[in-house]
Amino acid sequence: MKANDLDYVLVPLGLALIAVYHLWLLYRIIYQPTKTVIGINAINRRIWVETIMEDPAKNGILAVQTLRNNIMASTLLATAAVMLSTLIVTLMSNNSSTSSSNSFLRGQALVLALFGNKSYHILPFKFFAIILCFMLAFFFNLQSIRYYSHGSMLIGVPVMRQCGLGAAYAPKYVFRVLNKAGYFWSLGMHTFYFSIPVFLWLFGPVPMVLASLVLVSALYFLDSGNSMIGEGSGEAMNSMVNPE
Repeated sequence: MKANDLDYVLVPLGLALIAVYHLWLLYRIIYQPTKTVIGINAINRRIWVETIMEDPAKNGILAVQTLRNNIMASTLLATAAVMLSTLIVTLMSNNSSTSSSNSFLRGQALVLALFGNKSYHILPFKFFAIILCFMLAFFFNLQSIRYYSHGSMLIGVPVMRQCGLGAAYAPKYVFRVLNKAGYFWSLGMHTFYFSIPVFLWLFGPVPMVLASLVLVSALYFLDSGNSMIGEGSGEAMNSMVNPE
């Protein structure tokens, strides 16, 4: 196999490895939520919402502070994502503005591609992949801020002030809103993680596929919730994830 062909084999292999892991994680979240951190967080988030809405006068400050911290964290990540995207676009524009910069960029392409395709023309695709990761992270965190902001208003409505069926449905609706915020937060974090092997693609397909292996191993450790709860309580918690 030629060195230039490594990109066509190792890069899809690394992407496929990450895609298969996330499909497996999605299956676990839907059908075995107590075996994932995301599922366990969703269960406890529902209990927290119901507790807060039972007596907002007593627990309102705690709810506001908690949601404010989540909004600040999402805002920080969204800001970092858009700043990194802008920085990369600026560097690409500056490097392509003059002929001398073009020569420098071609040299960098040959140096960075230690193994694999050393063509100058593939370098913009690598930068575009990095920018796409950061823009997706920005979008996901922006949606997380949206749902946290929406939930911060809804969670302060006392259940006792609801009329008829609304009293029973209101906590479930607030839980779903905050759960969407949590899911978008997780998507944003995973997109940031995914940018690591994409960035290492600048150094060639071999570092990229190795980073993908390390990333999947680390994510399995971070996303697995097998050791967090006992087997006896798993079935009871499963029934709380998707309320009727």
